[in-house]
Amino acid sequence: MDISSLGGVASAYGYANQIRNKSVSSSDFASSLNKATSSDNVVEAYKNSLQSKFGCPITVASVGKDQNSMDRFAGGTVGSGNVAIAPNILEQMANDPEKATYYEKKIQEHFDSLPSTEAFLGAHNLRMTTSGVTIHEDGTVTYYCSCEETPEYKAKVAADHKAKREKEAKERQESIERSQEAADERRRIQEEIYHMRSIEAVLNEQMLGSGTYAFGDTPESVLAAYGSRTE
Repeated sequence: MDISSLGGVASAYGYANQIRNKSVSSSDFASSLNKATSSDNVVEAYKNSLQSKFGCPITVASVGKDQNSMDRFAGGTVGSGNVAIAPNILEQMANDPEKATYYEKKIQEHFDSLPSTEAFLGAHNLRMTTSGVTIHEDGTVTYYCSCEETPEYKAKVAADHKAKREKEAKERQESIERSQEAADERRRIQEEIYHMRSIEAVLNEQMLGSGTYAFGDTPESVLAAYGSRTE
């Protein structure tokens, strides 16, 4: 507990010292002590004890149970050490040991669940960004948790997408090259056919003009046969 926060108590101790020195009356001390142990000081002292126990700040706020209210509140928190308690509940806890025990157990459940929650998220390539526990005005308790994909998983997904894009680009390029090769082959065949037909036309023209005919299995063999006759 942070004794420095208990200004009234410190003041009361000061009065006690003055009483021993006969500088103030005992009635003044009683008045100061009553002030030091007022409700506000008790609640503040209890809040400080909770902060020491759980190792995190305690937010005193009335948070609605509806989704929008929880989203707004959770969106303003970071990490896992987030505890919010409605003012009326905190006052009850400060003045009722049974209430304190009940709600402190609820708060502890949040912290006890963190290892298993983080393990579960990690198994699904997620990491926790914020989590906490909220005790509402009506005494109900809400636990919340927010997460995101881990940097390692994000990097893997990015690498997979890059590899997929590169593979698709390579396949497109190969398809283009195959199409080009097919077009080149078709052009070569067409040129060859044209060339053969040109030879046939020349031979036919020459043979018709000379009244002789030559025969062969290919245009080249016909040309060769015709040439042998003219030598």
